[in-house]
Amino acid sequence: MTVKKDKVVEMHYTLKNDAGEVIDSTKEQDPMPFFQGHGNIVPGLEKAIEGMKVGESCEVKVEPKEAYGEHHSEGIQEIPMAALQGIDNLTLGMELQSQDEQGNAFIVCVKEINKDTVIVDANHPLAGQILHFNISIESIREASKEELEHGHIHAHGDSCSH
Repeated sequence: MTVKKDKVVEMHYTLKNDAGEVIDSTKEQDPMPFFQGHGNIVPGLEKAIEGMKVGESCEVKVEPKEAYGEHHSEGIQEIPMAALQGIDNLTLGMELQSQDEQGNAFIVCVKEINKDTVIVDANHPLAGQILHFNISIESIREASKEELEHGHIHAHGDSCSH
């Protein structure tokens, strides 16, 4: 069996930035399960592992446009401190939920705290970065009809009620 759309794949990975620093890894943990072809992982990685088999491994370099996108300066905004009333212990790096004009929720990260204003960034923390993955395919299986209908993987074949 090979990695292809609608398969449940488990993989181990180590993610590094361009400087070679480890950003994330499944080492010492269970492999990460995901649906192939459903946008559960960044597009560049999804394309790179298509057709791989259990036991295979590879290194993948993913450009920003195929990962978390380019960093957009308009994602950085200065907002008045008064807009954050009710938020206790505001700290650098804190993630806050915001809404766009259409009411869609998105996350911003606090980058700077001033006397009267706060600088927030709506860019993904890895936006604009080249990502380096070292991956190994640990298992591949058919997704159940129920998993495909529900849009998520059931651990060890468990079902859930909706």
